[in-house]
Amino acid sequence: MLALPVSPGGEDGPTAADAVSGLLVLWCGIRLVRERRRPLARKTAMVLGLPVVGLALAAAGAISPSAGISGLARYLQIFVLVPAAVLLSVRGRADFRVVAWAFVGLALWQGAVGVHQYVTGTGASYVGENIRAVGTFGPADVMGMATVVSFGLVCAVGLALGPAPTGQRATALLCALVLVVPLAVSFSRGAWIATAAACALQVVLAGLRRAVTVFAAVAAMGVVLAGGLGIGSAMLQDRIGSITQVADAPDQSVTDRYTMWAAAVDMWREQPLTGVGLKGFPEYRDGRASLALSSGSDIGGAGTVYHKQSLLSPHNMYLLVLSEQGLVGLLTLAGSWLALLVCAARGLVRLRREPGAPARGPGGLVPGPGGRAHGPRGLDCGLVACGVLVWMLVDFVYADIGGPSTALTAVAFGLVAWWALADTTSSSRASAEQRAGAAVPQGAGAR
Repeated sequence: MLALPVSPGGEDGPTAADAVSGLLVLWCGIRLVRERRRPLARKTAMVLGLPVVGLALAAAGAISPSAGISGLARYLQIFVLVPAAVLLSVRGRADFRVVAWAFVGLALWQGAVGVHQYVTGTGASYVGENIRAVGTFGPADVMGMATVVSFGLVCAVGLALGPAPTGQRATALLCALVLVVPLAVSFSRGAWIATAAACALQVVLAGLRRAVTVFAAVAAMGVVLAGGLGIGSAMLQDRIGSITQVADAPDQSVTDRYTMWAAAVDMWREQPLTGVGLKGFPEYRDGRASLALSSGSDIGGAGTVYHKQSLLSPHNMYLLVLSEQGLVGLLTLAGSWLALLVCAARGLVRLRREPGAPARGPGGLVPGPGGRAHGPRGLDCGLVACGVLVWMLVDFVYADIGGPSTALTAVAFGLVAWWALADTTSSSRASAEQRAGAAVPQGAGAR
């Protein structure tokens, strides 16, 4: 559904992808009722259900019942229900890889549309030219294509670093290299930073020795791409340079962001525990923002008439939660994310220590046939999960939920939850059974 064009004016309302995610949740619920079994382990239910506490309090303190109900439904969809449904639907690492490759395929499609927009000048407006790649999401959701492409790139890097056959790893690497181009012409600084951080972490986790070689190759590729983009290289250099100009000479978008961040902090100071309520930021923004805040974002290009779009969020997920849900909401929601990160990292450590795993060679890799290096089985799944989660946690410093691509964020959280809470649990149980079986003397019966 995310491959389909978004209808004009439909960026803020429910989309076809939201409907499909709702059907997934409904299907999982019906299946669990029919099978009459406990759906989630206690630890899994606690980690995924932790945000419900802060969300319920914030919904009760919303400016209106409708705002509280709609906001609660949206947060539950993205951070609780859909991730739980994905976790229950993925049956093993093979299923995990299928979803990861689907991320890559969607990113290639949206990236191809975005590059075409950049080349033909039919994209969103950027510094007076319609060259910003936005894919099928339209100029009202300029982060949509950047988010999809970033997810696909991170998944491709994780799959390329895994123990798959050489052909599959080469295909994944090629996809990752191709996706660098649409990510560059999205002109999204937050996506650039988050993708660089996530991919760097994946390379380091896959093996320290080859990380140096990979980083050198990436640096050389960046120089080649920057030089080969022609006219666009100057714009890219200006955009990259603006990342470091956040204090001395920030542009208007950075000034707006700082102003909204300060307004969000002021809202939290007034209601430190529970915040101003779900969907309350737009209502309290003008009374706390300084005069430096502009009237809205300039929207145009990609088939849309020029207009101003209201600034309805601080473009920082942590400050949005802090202002609307208070300390209770931030601690429960961010606490759930931190628990996923810890469990996902522990899963990678446990993977390397599984009984019966082949001995690792230099850099943590398993020597394969003919001297080729392969990682431990499941390494690619762990790298994808850790990379995707780190990408979201870093990107949340510069963005928040909103727009059609948010449904993909929910699926990504589901993949991370499966690796962190389901796959590692089953691996630990299997390892314990193997150790118990090995301890039984031959000829003895086992109960």
